[in-house]
Amino acid sequence: MIDNTAIVDRLRERIASLETSPTRDRQVLPFGIDLLDRVLPGGGLALGALHEVAGGGNGAIHGAAAALFAAGIAARSHGQILWCVTRPDLFAPALAQAGLAPDRVIYVEAGDDKAVLACFEEGLRHGGLGAVVAEVARLSMTASRRLQLSAESSGTLGVAIRRWRRQTEAADFGQPTAAVTRWRVTALPSSPLPVPGIGRARWHIELIRCRAGDSAEFELEACDAQGRLSVSSDVADRPGAKDHERRFAVR
Repeated sequence: MIDNTAIVDRLRERIASLETSPTRDRQVLPFGIDLLDRVLPGGGLALGALHEVAGGGNGAIHGAAAALFAAGIAARSHGQILWCVTRPDLFAPALAQAGLAPDRVIYVEAGDDKAVLACFEEGLRHGGLGAVVAEVARLSMTASRRLQLSAESSGTLGVAIRRWRRQTEAADFGQPTAAVTRWRVTALPSSPLPVPGIGRARWHIELIRCRAGDSAEFELEACDAQGRLSVSSDVADRPGAKDHERRFAVR
């Protein structure tokens, strides 16, 4: 009897070996949540790679959630973070609440997407940064491939936050790119805390694309002061929690 699971696993390993630079050992940045890390090849977010993040809707709340998701990833990396923007509306205290301290961030304000992409690529090639984050509306296959190759050459983590000025630009997120993973983050009602009127933010996180892996979705509490996500207590403690994990871990 043919073991289809074993065949698929071997094919994924083969694809990953072909698509990853052979001169650098593959390293990952785990999220620290089993149901999330186990769907990612290697058990975490690939370093030396490009990743995409977008908000789950057109509102500012979902866009902010995507930025904080990226900030949490950057916070758990080591070293300085280069963050490239076209609009000076990034709120540093919010990034700090997601674990990314202001003294770790170097901000670059560029005039347009073309300039941001140039700064993004240069930052990835530098090799001395923990991560490079850039907010862009459009990301072509050619541009993303250049970014991916730059990340591979230095081992630096790259995160492209897809941020649109108008609705027509949002359709570009469905176009193929060279990013290793593609994420979509949607804000959910907050989890209640003991203090009345205050709750911890919750997100619906979708892993839309994962090279050599499966798509998946999760309902998690937003990044804490160390940049770490967590499973909501009402989900983890209630009966049938394991079934819930299976339902949301792989779709």
